Amino acid sequence: MGLKDNDRAEIEALRAETRPTLRAVSEGMEAHLYHAHEVLDHGFVRVVDYMGDDAAICQAARVSYGRGTKSVQNDEGLIRYLMRHWHSTPFEMCEIKLHVKLPVFVARQWIRHRTANVNEYSGRYSILDREFYIPSAEHLAAQSVVNNQGRGEALTGEEAARVLDWLKADSTRAYDHYEAMISQDGQQGLARELARMNLPANIYTQWYWKVDLHNLFHFLRLRADAHAQYEIRVYAEAICEIVKDWVPAAYAAFEDYRLGSVQLSGKGVACLKRMLAGEEVTQEGSGMSKGEWREFREVWG
Repeated sequence: MGLKDNDRAEIEALRAETRPTLRAVSEGMEAHLYHAHEVLDHGFVRVVDYMGDDAAICQAARVSYGRGTKSVQNDEGLIRYLMRHWHSTPFEMCEIKLHVKLPVFVARQWIRHRTANVNEYSGRYSILDREFYIPSAEHLAAQSVVNNQGRGEALTGEEAARVLDWLKADSTRAYDHYEAMISQDGQQGLARELARMNLPANIYTQWYWKVDLHNLFHFLRLRADAHAQYEIRVYAEAICEIVKDWVPAAYAAFEDYRLGSVQLSGKGVACLKRMLAGEEVTQEGSGMSKGEWREFREVWG
C-alpha cells in the first residue's frame, strides 16, 4: 500500500517519542497521531499535528479563561447552536495538519479548496516514485447520461479489461520515458522540472495540508457527499473518521446539520407547505425548473 517500510519505521520512531504538555489534548486524536490510514491502492492520510478540541470551540465562543466554565451538556448544546446557526469563528480555533499521499488528478480537485496551507512534494527537486492509481474493476464506469460530471454503470467484460490494460501500459510507458529522459548515463539528462510533464495524472504526489476546523467541515460537506467523485470521497471519509475522534461533539453536530441535512430554496419551502396542506403540486405549478423539481422530488419523494 501507500507507506514504504522505511517510512513506516520513521513514523513508528516518532510515535514512540512522548513529551509533557500543558496545551489542550484530545485523547481521541492522540491515537491517530503518526498513524497512516491507507486509501486507494497507494495513498494514505495521517495526522502530523493538531490544535484544540471541543472545549476550545466553546472557550472561543464564550471568550473564557479555561475549560471548566460550563458542563459538558452545555458545551454540546452550545456547539450545536453554533453549527445550526452557521457560526464560523469558534470552529476556526481548531486546526489540523495532515500528510496526504494522493493521485495528481485528485490533488487538482482538492486544491480548489483554497482555505488551507499546502506544501507539495516537488517534482523539480526530487524524482517521483513509480506509483500510479489503477482503479479496481468495479470503479471503472461509463459516463453518466444524466450528469456531465458523473459516472454511470460499471464497464464489464472485454471493455473493462481493455481499459485496465491501457491504464497500466500507458502509466508504465510514461514512467519508463521519464526515467530515460532524466538519466545521466551517457547523456546530459533532461531537467526534472521538464521531464515530469510527461507523467500522467494518475501518478501519486504527496503534500502537507493544514486547515482549520471550519474550513475542513466545508471540505468534508462537499467531498464526503455521495455525489462526490469516488477517488476523493474515500479520502474525505477517512478524514471524517479522524475528526469524529478529535472533536466528537462538533463532528456530531456537523453530521446532523450538514452531512445529514438538506437545503431547500424559498420555492421548495412554499411547495412543501402546499403539499402538507393537501394540495397536489406539479413541476409546472411549482415555479421551479425541471432540474430543481427533480432534486426536490429526490428529497421528498
